[in-house]
Amino acid sequence: MERQTLDAFDVERLVPGFQPPPQPTAAHGETAAEPAAVAAADAAMRHWRSPVRGPLVPGSDAHRQASCHMFRDTFNPYRPAVLDWPVLAPEVRDRIVSLPIWDIAVQTEGKARLRMAAYAATLREPDMRDALALNAWEEHRHKEVLARMVAAYGIALAPEPPPAMPKDPEWAYLVTGYSECIDSFFAFGLFELARRSGLFPQALVDTFEPVMQEECRHILLFANWAGWHRARLSLRQRLRFECKVAAVWAFLARERIGLARSVDAGSAAPVQDNNFTLNGAQSVSGDGVDVPELMALCLAENERRFAGYDERLLRPVTVPRLVRLALRLLRPFVRPPRGM
Repeated sequence: MERQTLDAFDVERLVPGFQPPPQPTAAHGETAAEPAAVAAADAAMRHWRSPVRGPLVPGSDAHRQASCHMFRDTFNPYRPAVLDWPVLAPEVRDRIVSLPIWDIAVQTEGKARLRMAAYAATLREPDMRDALALNAWEEHRHKEVLARMVAAYGIALAPEPPPAMPKDPEWAYLVTGYSECIDSFFAFGLFELARRSGLFPQALVDTFEPVMQEECRHILLFANWAGWHRARLSLRQRLRFECKVAAVWAFLARERIGLARSVDAGSAAPVQDNNFTLNGAQSVSGDGVDVPELMALCLAENERRFAGYDERLLRPVTVPRLVRLALRLLRPFVRPPRGM
């Protein structure tokens, strides 16, 4: 099978001075790392607490430093080139190939990495600049994982136009950050639902799991960047920033309404600026799962994935609050999530 060519992306060029953490080197044909090393890296990625005592006040140096240390300390050095893509039964492979998500998934990661790197380059604080640059580098790794997966399973992708440098790096970073907060929340539940339903066999779940937990780290960093950034603004700057945030939410709402209409209409036009979770929702949850059950599962998975990180760090709150409100309104119809 011909390997899909990955496009070049150099965070070091866009963010001068950035160096990614060291990763294990691998010769051609090397298999995955030893199970003990993989388990240790996985545990370190999921659990972190700052040694600093007392509250981490948003906007303070201690808060900024803790947020950046968390992101660097929980880096997982797994290598996409040696991930073990399991052999799938024909019917399982056909189900996965047919999901309408892969073009969107690969293109979204490509845009996210560029937007994050562009905004990181504007920051003066070296540790926050380094953390956001590492976030961009990890987004490129997600793109590489997905590209290698579609190559391994023969999934055809539409041609991908090269993403352009954003004219307003802060706007682009806000759009990417809040979009990931929305999409990752539902991705956590949908990923678990796919595992329970058998849509994703356990071997494939195990391969993708590090990517899912990295998304948790990404939105944890974004939530703390936003809290730190807000607290440092003057009143006039804060009003301007909140107006920009409101405009971002309005933009994302229009974007997702447009996506839902295109899916309902069976549109074949590629939707290029949305995470794969919303496009794949119908396929993953088509086994008799109702909306309240899915919402409750997403909340439970969201809480589980954040549980290992220092509770003094900020968490994304908007989507969980909206979902909890919806569940209260739908309480008479809610069933406990399956298997919980």
